[in-house]
Amino acid sequence: MDREHVTDIVTEKLKLIRTESNYTQDKMADILGISKKTLVQIEKGRISAGWTTTVAICALFRESSILQNAFGGDPMDVIELTAHDIIIRPKEKTMGGYIWWRNVEELEGYRLQQNVLSNHYRIIDDENYRLFSSIEKDVIQEKWIALKQTINL
Repeated sequence: MDREHVTDIVTEKLKLIRTESNYTQDKMADILGISKKTLVQIEKGRISAGWTTTVAICALFRESSILQNAFGGDPMDVIELTAHDIIIRPKEKTMGGYIWWRNVEELEGYRLQQNVLSNHYRIIDDENYRLFSSIEKDVIQEKWIALKQTINL
């Protein structure tokens, strides 16, 4: 998933996100730091949201069920992966991937998973903590191979 695709999804869903939050166009435009005219143009499909506006929407409305259903989980994960290609951070607890994830491979409690909506990958441990995430299949495969080698030592 690239920036253009993420932006297209957010642009398409913006009016639904706004109505889900019970905001007027004036209030939503103020929250996003754009003019009401720009917001109306985006909602009518005449222009696309820019990358900065897309990131702001995903950050400020990350709990939106509209966004979560569009991206298969936290929209900020997709934003971060789109911007950085890989996320390596301290362990973060996940729900285990029972809704939007499919297991690609498993080994001694560790799971390599792929998101069924955004197609990005992650590796989680036996307690559902995320170890790595990446949009790039090659990058996550390298991490998976290194993890398997560590386990088999």
